[in-house]
Amino acid sequence: MIVKNKKLVRITTVPISLKYLIAGQMKFMSSNGFDVIMMSADGTEREEVTSNENCEHITIPLTRKITPIKDLKALFILYRLLKKLKPDIVHSHTPKAGVVGMMAAKMANVPVRIHTVAGLPLETAKGKKRWLLEKVEKLTYKCATQVWPNSNSLFKFIAENKFTSRNKLKVIGKGSSNGIDVTEFDTETLDLSILNDIKRKIGYDEKNKYLLFVGRVVKDKGIEELVQAFLNIKNEYKNIKLVIVGPLEHDLDPLSDYTSSKINDVPEIITTGFSSQVKYYMHLANLFVFPSHREGFPNVPMQAALMNCPVIASEINGNVDIVDHKKTGLLHTVSDLLSLELSIKFALDNPAMMKEMAINLKEKIIANFDRKVVQQLILREYKKCLE
Repeated sequence: MIVKNKKLVRITTVPISLKYLIAGQMKFMSSNGFDVIMMSADGTEREEVTSNENCEHITIPLTRKITPIKDLKALFILYRLLKKLKPDIVHSHTPKAGVVGMMAAKMANVPVRIHTVAGLPLETAKGKKRWLLEKVEKLTYKCATQVWPNSNSLFKFIAENKFTSRNKLKVIGKGSSNGIDVTEFDTETLDLSILNDIKRKIGYDEKNKYLLFVGRVVKDKGIEELVQAFLNIKNEYKNIKLVIVGPLEHDLDPLSDYTSSKINDVPEIITTGFSSQVKYYMHLANLFVFPSHREGFPNVPMQAALMNCPVIASEINGNVDIVDHKKTGLLHTVSDLLSLELSIKFALDNPAMMKEMAINLKEKIIANFDRKVVQQLILREYKKCLE
């Protein structure tokens, strides 16, 4: 099917999601005949995304928090835009963009309405907040014509909890929202000058063993357990360091004062803030530790494996689609300090075994999650929807 002049609107809550979660996807769809328009709230990454994707971007006043009045305003603005643009497909990504985007698209009679589920905040919520998040999720799915969980484990969770009918659900390929650029995460592409700068930044010494975390520095990512596990074993294992790469978010799910003080005061814990050069840290690290409490289909464990770094991850949706315990990495019980601690100690005591697992994981990722393949599969699904 030829899709020339078919309009595709891609919506995320903030532009950083366009930049990293679905990078290159809009440009790819544009090169395959779609007129692509991106939408999100404003942000520092907006101009860069517009340049990288070579597609128009329209700013929508979306927020990441629960803000009913602002959300209604964003819904009305988006509805009017969609009525004017008359797109053939609206495809949303991230929770807030999902509920506002799918509602507005249905109100505007957009024929194809797709929402990608890349993780569920409700998995770690309790009480009234969980009840509310469940209602929002069900409303999003009700307004969508298709719902794409980005992992098989997430598909199973949504289906078993009856958030929507199974015939709306679909996993693209083996999972992932966008695949991974296997050419970028390759040791052959490393720039020696950048590598040396990173080494200086963390005071790199090849005598040390480096544990690495990459992601948002918040409770939901398991940072509190990771820091405590590291503190519990650092005297037993000499010359180990914990490197935390990612932005500290004080307004959303902040760390406890205790954990924050340890991160700041313990010299063996190194923080870098946000970095666009994560593959260099992964190349230098001995272990990649990802104790997140909830995911959809995370990219960072795959990136680490492509850089030959062994992976330890929590046994949650998404992670279990990537890591097979003691075959392609280690899985530990989510939110369980002792389980995480034992996994790290096992990995430090068995480096040869961990390296073999890393090789297996790298082969699995290259075979199943190459970005070029995933984007072709998404294009094929778009064509099916339009037919």
